[in-house]
Order: sequence, then C-alpha cells, then structure tokens
Amino acid sequence: MFKLNSHFGKFGGAYVPEMLIPALIELEEAFIKCKKSNKFKKELQDLYTNYSGRPTPLYFAENLTKKLGGAKIFIKNEGLNHTGAHKINHCLGQILMAKFMKKKRIIAETGAGQHGLATATVAAKFGLKCTVYMGETDVLRQYPNVFWMKQLGAEVRVVKEGSRTLKDAVNAAIKDWISNSEDSYYLLGSALGPHPYPTIVKYFQEIVGKEAKKQLKQYGVDKPDYVVACVGGGSNAIGIFSPFIKDKNIKLIGVEAGGNGVKGNEHAARFQKGGKVGVIEGYKSYFLQDDEGQVEKTHSIAAGLDYPGIGPEHSDLFEKGRVKYEYITDKEAVSALQTLTQTEGIIPALESSHAVAYAIKLAKKLSKNKTILVNLSGRGDKDIFILAEYLKDSEFREYLQRKSK
Repeated sequence: MFKLNSHFGKFGGAYVPEMLIPALIELEEAFIKCKKSNKFKKELQDLYTNYSGRPTPLYFAENLTKKLGGAKIFIKNEGLNHTGAHKINHCLGQILMAKFMKKKRIIAETGAGQHGLATATVAAKFGLKCTVYMGETDVLRQYPNVFWMKQLGAEVRVVKEGSRTLKDAVNAAIKDWISNSEDSYYLLGSALGPHPYPTIVKYFQEIVGKEAKKQLKQYGVDKPDYVVACVGGGSNAIGIFSPFIKDKNIKLIGVEAGGNGVKGNEHAARFQKGGKVGVIEGYKSYFLQDDEGQVEKTHSIAAGLDYPGIGPEHSDLFEKGRVKYEYITDKEAVSALQTLTQTEGIIPALESSHAVAYAIKLAKKLSKNKTILVNLSGRGDKDIFILAEYLKDSEFREYLQRKSK
C-alpha cells in the first residue's frame, strides 16, 4: 500500500477511516516525486532564502553563559523566520506539495497559533483558500495570531468541544479533510498524525539541524555536547535532533511541558507520568490517558505544548533511550524567558522558554569546555497577553481596560 516505511519502530502507522487511505497514498506519492524534483527543491530553497530569511542565525549567548558560569550556550534562533517560528519551514514545503497536487484549499489546525499563522501566510502567497481550526481556549490566549490569520484571509473556525485546545482542533481538521480530501490539502502542523505526515514534516524541518551543525563549526565547535529542544508534537525538536541522532556521543534532550507539576494532572508531560501507548488521531504513540484509555486533559502556559500526544518518532527514540525527555514547569519557563530577555535581549516564545530553562539548569552543572545547542523555536511577541496575566502586570491590565472603553 505505502511505498515508504510508515513506522518508527512500533510507533506511527496510518490508523484512519478507509475513505482517507487513498488521500494518504496520494500524499505519499506526491512527496516522493517532489523530493526527487530539482525544480521543487530549487523553488523551496528560493522561498527559504528570499521569503522566510534562512539561514536563521546561530547565536552564542555570551552574556547568559558568563552569568551561569558553566557550559557555552548557543541559540539557533528560529524566531527570526518570517512569521516568527520554525513552523514556516514545513508550511512552505507543504504548500508547494499542495500546488503540485493541484489542491484548491488548505486545511490546518493550530494551538499556539504559529502554525496557523504560517499556514495562512503561505496560503495567501499562493492564492489558496485557507481554513484554520483552533480551540476556543487557545483563541483567547493567542488572539494576536488569530487577528493576523484573519487579515491574511484565512477563515478561523473556533472549536468549542472537549478541552477546546489543540487536540480538539486536530480532530475538527481531520473531520473536514475526510469530507473534502479530493480538493483540499491538510497542512498538518507537527511531526505526528497518520503516515506520511511525520516523515514529511521531519524532512522539511531537518534544515534547522543541518544549518546549526555547519554554523557551530564557524565558531570552532566540531559538535555540541548537548542539543536541547522543547517538545509538544515534536517538529522543532526532531528537526534539530535529526543530523545528530547517529552520533551517540551527543546527548539529545527533549523538554516537555511540566505545567503546574507532574505530580498532579495539570501538565503535558507524556513521558513523565500518565503517558501510555495508544492509537489516537490516526497514529500510534504515547498519549496522556486514563485507565480506560480516554485522553486526559492537559495544561501548559505554552499553548503549543498543551497537547496529550507526541510524534511517533519521539516515542521510538524514548523507548530506545536515544533521547532523554525531561520537563519544565510553567514557573521555570517564565523565569527562563525573563532571564534570556534581560541578559541577551532575546524574547523567546513560552514554548521555547521550556528548552531555555532546561539549558540554564544544565549549563550550571557542566564545565566551561562543554557546549549546549538550544533550539529557540519561536519568538515571544505572541505571548504578551498570557505573560502579562501570569505576572499580574497591573499597568498592562489598566491599559487593556482603557482601550476596551
């Protein structure tokens, strides 16, 4: 049926209604052809360079390194991409695939809004209709991205069922695609979902790790000792991990959302507590589930990490022990955001702040000759309302009240 390997170890697969199988086969065939096409690769590289602004900088965080007194910290600043995050990488790749497949409409889901924003952006550029599904909870806390999606011409459909977060947006997007797969392209936002999506998204995100590997050498660093990235669905992490996976001397750290702590139920740490193997939303992986197999509610201050599942390749890497998965709480993530902002003048997204927080903890324990590569997957301007509320900023609250009048 499929020509490419549809699993990562025992994880992955395509557990979807029979009527979607032809659409997935069509998608895989298009991906294989596009990968072989020099015209496709040339057009994609042109978009990366002249539209998105790649390569993104690799920045030596000298002030932060001195402050901590330990390992050198290098930041791959994906927040400087057009639309402010790594999501534009796979959106540009997939919009070219949609164009190749002659699709007329784009369907997407989003949590933090960065994937929705990137999808709406590329749909506008290529003149395609765009529908973005977003949970009501996420709409309220990431409204700046919702506003810009609408300005870009996308229809934002607010999902009010379930927990009203990313999980429910994914379900709604899949339902739409089932009904409209003939003329619509489902531009999935992370390295998960039914095959071939995890493979496709990884392919377009590998550019992050490949660039960073070359850029480190310009600093005189042959290879990093540690690579750290936040993990929600897992696209930014698998992108930067990819070129380093075979080198067992490089330690890879995926950082999950610890929310209010993993001892309770207000977190999204699949590998820390409560995560069980299951088949949900078309693929086999680890999910936060109760004893009856029902998906648990999750919590994270970072909307992009507030998801009960994780990409199948991450589950495989976890079981093999190749990647170590840790967690960072909301409080630690906010503290790291403030630290990076005040020492380096770089404002990370709350998602990326989880990776920064872990790197800060790690660097203090390591000697000065060690190197940590951190993927800063997005910038933090989208999080102003969440952060101001969390910090109980009275001046910002007063400003909003004045504007509302």
